[in-house]
Amino acid sequence: MDRRSFLKTSALGGSAAAASTLAAPMYAQGRRTLTMVCSWPRGLAGVWDAVERFVDSVNTMSEGQLTIDARASGELVGGLEVFDAVTSGQADIYHSAEYYFMGQHPAFAYFTTAPFGMTAPEMAVWYYGMGGMELHRKLGEIFGMHTNIGGQTGAQGGGWYRQEITSVEDFKGLKLRMPGLGGEVVGKLGASVQVMPAGDIYQALSSGALDGTEWVGPWSDERLGLQEVCDYFYPAGFHEPGSALSVNTNLDVFESLTPGQQRIIDNAAAEANQFDYALFLANNGPALQRLIAGGTQIKQFPADVWDAFGAASKEVLDQYMDDEIFAEVRASAEAAMAATSGWMGRSDSFYTQQRNRVLGLD
Repeated sequence: MDRRSFLKTSALGGSAAAASTLAAPMYAQGRRTLTMVCSWPRGLAGVWDAVERFVDSVNTMSEGQLTIDARASGELVGGLEVFDAVTSGQADIYHSAEYYFMGQHPAFAYFTTAPFGMTAPEMAVWYYGMGGMELHRKLGEIFGMHTNIGGQTGAQGGGWYRQEITSVEDFKGLKLRMPGLGGEVVGKLGASVQVMPAGDIYQALSSGALDGTEWVGPWSDERLGLQEVCDYFYPAGFHEPGSALSVNTNLDVFESLTPGQQRIIDNAAAEANQFDYALFLANNGPALQRLIAGGTQIKQFPADVWDAFGAASKEVLDQYMDDEIFAEVRASAEAAMAATSGWMGRSDSFYTQQRNRVLGLD
């Protein structure tokens, strides 16, 4: 029995049970509706915008022949249950972040982000021009999915904390929400790491169940109200230098579409990826200024903390290298960074530094 057959016939625990009431793809007079389950609350800044952009693009480009019915976290399944809903065939598409599903395979993390990994432009270069998409598709097919990236947050902040982080020691015993490989890194530094969907973060901080959290960046974090429950914000983080979101379609469903509809899915996801990146960049600067004006204390991690992040990140990544797919994905991503960093560092990065200095934009 192959992996796709296994996933359809095996029990998937609570998440499969929760998805069991979902409808199969619907047809009416040549029109088709696909159900998309999402990891985000409806209206959540930035990430839900990517959902809406993808949905609108598919509906418009197909001239109504293909409709995406987007369901927010909790409306049909929980935010972290979307993977099982799609791989089991109980939903058609999900919109999420792949690093939530490292338990299925650790290589999924790279298709969101990795510690000390790619910035958003570097991710685009790797994904569309240097083999990243092909590796994503190879991994997705194991689980019966056709994969795309379909959103991009850009660089994410280092997080919100009740107390200032002055040394590595401050992470010991800290109850911190941080998913993916970055969460494993701070776990090595002594943090008590938790993973929870966006809708639960504010309450967890308010109740003391969390001492700190990372979410996305100033715009999304402000809308989530994190400045109301934490005093300190760290704009620069090691863990998510450019985080992609994913639009994954059940492979049997995708293969049942016409070639034109398949191309619409792929192109709508790619366009949502670029749109979302621009949206985050456009909103983060003004939001940061509002946070500062409102009393949020802006900090940066000390150099010794960055060094500890780096050492722990290498340990975390190295522990997965016995897995052939993880090793292949990591090697490909790091080769892409090496190929582009020399030019980007001497052109874009240096230019931006000098422009900001000359024009007083810092």
